[in-house]
Amino acid sequence: MQNNRRPEQRLWRHRCRELCERPIGIFDSGMGGLTVFSAVRKILPGENIIYFGDTARVPYGTKSKKTVTSFSVEIAEHLVRKNIKLLVVACNTASSLALKEIRSRIRVPVIGVIEPGVETALKETKNKKILVIATNSTVSSHAYAQMLKKKSPETEVCEKACPLFVPLVEEGWCGRQATFMVANEYFAGLKKTGFDTIILGCTHYPLLKKVIGKIVGEKVNIIDSARSVAGHVFEALKKNGMFNPGSRGYSKFIVSDAPEKFSGLAWRLLKIRVRDIKIKRF
Repeated sequence: MQNNRRPEQRLWRHRCRELCERPIGIFDSGMGGLTVFSAVRKILPGENIIYFGDTARVPYGTKSKKTVTSFSVEIAEHLVRKNIKLLVVACNTASSLALKEIRSRIRVPVIGVIEPGVETALKETKNKKILVIATNSTVSSHAYAQMLKKKSPETEVCEKACPLFVPLVEEGWCGRQATFMVANEYFAGLKKTGFDTIILGCTHYPLLKKVIGKIVGEKVNIIDSARSVAGHVFEALKKNGMFNPGSRGYSKFIVSDAPEKFSGLAWRLLKIRVRDIKIKRF
């Protein structure tokens, strides 16, 4: 009886190992999701990761829900065909508008970026006054406000669209005076709301954290959800027993346009070396 079971046990172990070695998929409208990629890579160095940046169609924040959902599902299904074991939607606009549809269309765990950011903000705020800055589409969806109110009804929430931030980051203008002037304009009049915590409701925005910090002051908590998202990824892999047994995972990158620009900005802004990059056009 034991001999008969051994081939089955070997097959089961082989299948488990094959599943664990599958990559994590991460996607964003452009390069902003690399902030999430960096956080995941830091706490899960052994995991294989495929990152997709939709650089041909960035930004998502000015597009309709129908368009964002169509783009997001298209990319999610493409990554599933790459045999991923888990998907991170590292785009706040896609998380706020398309997460439900993505989950209904693919059969791997899907993690968005909104809930992790909300949980961290609620832990950090002292006066229960939170400012959410995001793209037009994310602000219009009220996804952050709804989740904040659901988890903490007494919390006061102010939402502010900052549509120029994404193109400024995609151009690599994070430290330019023009970027500081735009940020200063966005925050004019907001300080009187008395917020003590800001949620960066777009994965591009952490790259402007220094600029924002200079304007709002050091006493304000600035919540970059990337680390929280990475924590959710860790817990999902732990819960499902899907940690890769390897000690050093590979990183592959896919963009829909301008791979040289993407690689250059990834290194200049985040010190990420993009060695394995491919183009996928839809």
